[in-house]
Amino acid sequence: MTKTKLAVIFYSTYGTNHQMAEIAAEAARVAGAEVRLLRVAETAPKAVVDGQEAWKAQADKSAAIPEVSHDDLEWADAYLFSAPTRYGSAPSQLRAFIDTLGGLWSEGKLANKAISAMTSAKTTHGGQEATILGLYTSFMHWGAVIVAPGYTNPEIFKTGNPYGYSHTQDAPFDDSVRTVIGHQATRLVEIAAKIAGN
Repeated sequence: MTKTKLAVIFYSTYGTNHQMAEIAAEAARVAGAEVRLLRVAETAPKAVVDGQEAWKAQADKSAAIPEVSHDDLEWADAYLFSAPTRYGSAPSQLRAFIDTLGGLWSEGKLANKAISAMTSAKTTHGGQEATILGLYTSFMHWGAVIVAPGYTNPEIFKTGNPYGYSHTQDAPFDDSVRTVIGHQATRLVEIAAKIAGN
């Protein structure tokens, strides 16, 4: 049986989505997937990033993680995106990367890939659902197969988001959070394997 190839792709300003991506990647590996943990390139000016201590610290912390490329998207059977909410939608860094994918899309290379998304915001209802749903709209254009967690695990009733895990910044990454993120990643791997006939 061929291992499912999963690209866990994140953008993280202050580290929340980086941590979420790490939890998801580990769960996917435990589920038997071959995983690439990848970061979206920073497009904000260096002076802006360096001007905020927490932002600069996260940039330094994630610098060794490879930037996501078109080759990674061709390689993967499934994608898990994680990025913060910015004014109710995905941050410009992630949107800029998505906007480069027209060539892959037009060749059908993003179609039939299992895909899911996670997000975070400073406040509980700071556009988290809107961000995930907005990403899913783009993914539908690709012809990707959206794998939302739904209410397929009892812990999801605690997070209240069947579209994809959403974290409130500064909230603890407790066992419930890790369970829900791990469940979303594992479900994505399982559905990707079914799509591939494994």
